[in-house]
Amino acid sequence: MESPVETFTRLFKLTLNLTLLTLVLGIGGTFQYGLHISLINSPSEYIQRFINSTWQQRYSSPLQPDTVMLLWSFIVSVYSVGGLVGSFVVGYLSVTFGRKKTQLYNNVPALLGAALMGLSRTSGSFEMILLARFLYGFNAGVSLQLHMMYIGECAPQSLRGMVTVTAALFIAIGKLMGLLVGLREFLGSEALWPYLMSVSAVPALIQFLTLPWFPDSPRYLLIDKGDKDGCLKAMKQLWGPGDHSHEMDAMLAEKKTIEGEQVKGVKDLLMDRSVRWQMITLLLLCGFMQLIGINAVYFYAYDVFQNAGIPASQTPYVSLGLGITEILTTLLCGYLIDRLGRKLLLWVNYGIMALSLAVLTATLSLQHSYYWLPYISTMLIFIFTLSFGMGPGGVSCVLPTEMFVQSYRPAAYVLIGTLNWLGLFVLALAFPFIEAALGPFCFLFFLAYCLSMAVYSFLILPETKDQSILHIQESFNQLNFREQKSSSKTICATRL
Repeated sequence: MESPVETFTRLFKLTLNLTLLTLVLGIGGTFQYGLHISLINSPSEYIQRFINSTWQQRYSSPLQPDTVMLLWSFIVSVYSVGGLVGSFVVGYLSVTFGRKKTQLYNNVPALLGAALMGLSRTSGSFEMILLARFLYGFNAGVSLQLHMMYIGECAPQSLRGMVTVTAALFIAIGKLMGLLVGLREFLGSEALWPYLMSVSAVPALIQFLTLPWFPDSPRYLLIDKGDKDGCLKAMKQLWGPGDHSHEMDAMLAEKKTIEGEQVKGVKDLLMDRSVRWQMITLLLLCGFMQLIGINAVYFYAYDVFQNAGIPASQTPYVSLGLGITEILTTLLCGYLIDRLGRKLLLWVNYGIMALSLAVLTATLSLQHSYYWLPYISTMLIFIFTLSFGMGPGGVSCVLPTEMFVQSYRPAAYVLIGTLNWLGLFVLALAFPFIEAALGPFCFLFFLAYCLSMAVYSFLILPETKDQSILHIQESFNQLNFREQKSSSKTICATRL
């Protein structure tokens, strides 16, 4: 039996080592995705001006405004194309080279992209900006899925939810940092925009130098590579000295269950009946997250803030408040997720978001009728952001790791990554037209999705808190083979 001193030492080492790994993975992982989502807005005017002046220097004639806007839209959207390509290859890379090496060398595209961005104005080439955005997207496409997979597999079962939610936390921190460094007081000026767009080199370099000091995922080492000694060494390094036999036994049981199976592809994931409801849950709660409408709410936030009397020059600072709200609520989600469970956090917060969107639609439609309605709209935007961080924004990071055994997990991340990047690309193209046609009633699409997911989470989703991967699989098997079991019972009753 451990003495109090030994217990304290073990918990301190566990917290310290996991915290350090969480920081290292986060700074070069999902942080980069959040950073580039918000970073691109600040220098848009300066980059468009650079495109026009570069063209004029080359061909002695300026571009038409529509052509400048078209080139700018390519610069914005090529990020999603790079992310889509990264999502396609992350499953193969993570299995072939391991979680650690893939994450480590994924920093190279980010560093190359930063170099291209920094040299683009000196070289007089807006094409370098296009290529850099593609490389940034590729880096984010790999990191967005790999970060959640890697950190989820490194956490012990008792802390799996809290640790994996940090992937969402670093997205929120990245968004906030993009807004912060894009302010005029920092790098948000015409003279400094190349340095602003190169700032992602800093987190990439930090991770490139520090990640080699940490081990690969214990689950990957044992289940995929069959390296029991390496797995035990990794667990001791991450979780401290002590008895890890319970975690080891759970991994060995999972390894025995999938013994002889090849790593599954996306086609297997879609076709295999034994993971049908996991796949449905993955699609609905993780793959279609762009339908929540968080990006659309951010889009409307500027108009709402201005109608509430906030000067346009001060709007970016209020937007920082939104970013801080998302960070705080994601932290709260990390605290609550292993206490209240995934299911409760999802259905409650999806319900609050649906209600917020319903009232927001009404207040935006009537905001010119009453002077106080813009203030209500502002409050609703903060409530919506709060519920997103506490619910799907954090919980969706945890579910793919928990719902699938090792052989299916890479394919699951490939699928949700592909769908999220496609959704981001389509929404970026289609939303301005939908908003122009429907105005605030465009939120009705997002409202329907949030309400449906609240019902699905409440009625169907099994609770995965404090459950081993195999126990979670058994819970889903009650759904996957429900019809078969019902048929067997009917046959038995008939025979009787």
